[in-house]
Formats: sequence, structure tokens, C-alpha cells
Amino acid sequence: MIQIRFFASLREHLDTASLNFEVNNEKTVADIKQQLVSRGEKWQFLSERDVLCAVNQTLTGEDAIVNDGDELAFFPPVTGG
Repeated sequence: MIQIRFFASLREHLDTASLNFEVNNEKTVADIKQQLVSRGEKWQFLSERDVLCAVNQTLTGEDAIVNDGDELAFFPPVTGG
């Protein structure tokens, strides 16, 4: 099982800060993201935006491997002034 965390506008839109997700074998971030998107309309938000991701608090691409016990985080791009 992995813990998935959502930050900022993603957390607000999805109305959840985190969820536990069963991972039976090695998956990529893209695999997990696709499974989340298939949950329904509000989850489409993950595929419609430029969403950043991190595995175990390290920024990664969608091809990163996620294993049992990992933490996966999704957050919107950060802008500064």
C-alpha cells in the first residue's frame, strides 16, 4: 500500500488531502495517475493540469517507479514573483 497526498488546489478540487492506495506490483506514477483519473469526473482534474509529482519527497517524472510503502504526492506547478 502507498499513501497518496494532494496539495494546494488539487486538494481543494478533489476534496481530499490523502488516500491509501493498494499497489500489488511495481507501478509507475503514470499508471497510478491513470487509475485515479478513471475514478470519475472530478479526478479528470489530474490529467487536465500540469501536475507535478514526487515519490518519497523527491520530485520525479511520471515514469518513476512507485513501490509498496512509498509516498506519492501530486501538486500544482509552483510560481513565484
